[in-house]
Amino acid sequence: MITRRKLLRSGAATGLAMATPGLFAPAIAQGAKIRIGYVSPQSGPLAGFAESDSYNIESFLATEVGQNFEVIVKDSQSDPNRAAAVAKELIVDDEINLMIVASTPETTNPVATTCEAEGMPVISTKAPWQPWFIGQQGNPGDPASWKPFDFAFHYFWGLEDVIAVFLNMWNQIETNKQVGGLFPNDGDGNAWGDPNVGVGPGFAAQGYTLNDPGRYQNLNDDFSAQINAFKAANCDIVTGVVIPPDFTTFRNQALQQGFNPKIITVAKAILFPQSVEALGEAGHNLSSEVWWSPSHPFKSSLTGQSAAELAADYTAKAGRPWTQPIGFVHSLLEVASNVMGRVSDVTDAEGVAAAIAATDMDTMVGKVAWNGAGVPPFAATNVCKTPLVGGQWRRKEDGTFDLVIVDNQTAPDIPTGGTMEALA
Repeated sequence: MITRRKLLRSGAATGLAMATPGLFAPAIAQGAKIRIGYVSPQSGPLAGFAESDSYNIESFLATEVGQNFEVIVKDSQSDPNRAAAVAKELIVDDEINLMIVASTPETTNPVATTCEAEGMPVISTKAPWQPWFIGQQGNPGDPASWKPFDFAFHYFWGLEDVIAVFLNMWNQIETNKQVGGLFPNDGDGNAWGDPNVGVGPGFAAQGYTLNDPGRYQNLNDDFSAQINAFKAANCDIVTGVVIPPDFTTFRNQALQQGFNPKIITVAKAILFPQSVEALGEAGHNLSSEVWWSPSHPFKSSLTGQSAAELAADYTAKAGRPWTQPIGFVHSLLEVASNVMGRVSDVTDAEGVAAAIAATDMDTMVGKVAWNGAGVPPFAATNVCKTPLVGGQWRRKEDGTFDLVIVDNQTAPDIPTGGTMEALA
């Protein structure tokens, strides 16, 4: 397929000196830097996912390897349409050699879809793999029609992992196994709430009943309908995949309306300390998935830092508590630099895509290798899974919170720091 990008770059590529892969020789031979495009939600309701971006990029560019690169950052503004538009700008106008993207299907999917159409290699993370892979298919409801991608590669955990982690946490508390589901009308919510391939069937397999009152629009200001449905079903548990401002609204309105279940375990909304601190006492013992923490037993291939050292360095330089995205954004830059160090021509999109597919490395978030391990055959070419555990926020006397890992059955090498406690 001849894309506009290929036409624009064919002349520049023709005269590029070929060299032995491994030392960024092609770019250096021209006195140029390898250009990486990066799209993430720097502003808007998903901005918490990008809080550590500037720290991670500055730290990367200061390394010996990073000095061979230029990272061009674009803000999606938490808007899928803008994500696609700035991805096209990076490809056509900025003439990047590789795209990286992170943070929820609303960011990863439009960028990956644009890259696939334009023949631009892209590495993405921080979105469950099902909404990423299935959500980009022409007919998500017809598995027989699903096709692998040529240029798009993703690493993160999947719904099967979050189902297991959530159930492992809930099984530590005696409940009636009635679960209320908060699923918005977006890529995550529609995937999680799908009655056939979402979280419900997995919960049912262990005797939990999901009560799903239906989709709502993001930035909702009234959750009375959901709260009334959960009260009517006598839900001891609430779960879902909610953007941070919506969860704050839901939690406060639920308390005002006398609904305080034993367990609230939600994805996305309470990944970040500031989101929990905004709730005050109502944040104590809320639980969520944990994809990365200072206690994860991994280290950087770029700097040799441990997870604990990276988190401490972030806090020292940014003056803010560590957040889970730090490790994954760091790993994106690890993988990107590793891939580009193994190609002989950084402008050869097919060669870069092949190098991504051949990746097998240890990173700040664990092993990244597109070898099909633990992934269904239909997604094995494009998806790599990373480990997931469960955690609970504990409020301290000074009003700040610690995230304590309370379940590690799916990843025993990641240590726990406590056990699950009920909200009330």
